[in-house]
Amino acid sequence: MTTAYQLVLTTCPDAKAADMIARSLVEDRLAACVNIISSMQSVYRWKGQIESAAEHLLVIKIREADYAAVQRRIAELHSYELPEVIAVPIENGSPAYLRWLENPDIVPP
Repeated sequence: MTTAYQLVLTTCPDAKAADMIARSLVEDRLAACVNIISSMQSVYRWKGQIESAAEHLLVIKIREADYAAVQRRIAELHSYELPEVIAVPIENGSPAYLRWLENPDIVPP
């Protein structure tokens, strides 16, 4: 396959925000699939303080070519001052799954 794919990670403060961002990305065809992992605890440094917060993690499967649009959409929808948006390349995957990522409307044989 010549098309590159990525996993994009972002965290959300609650289930409602996570669902809203996930649905927007899938509805607008910027992501083939978004997994919402709920009830995780994050510990981080923010403005000179150590903070801790319950968050939901989104694992977003995209075409690499859509990354800029995905990053913009997350920034538009997110309530955080500085949302996490990290892309990790998908180096390998089952050919059928990667074909589905390319065109989620067609289930490959």
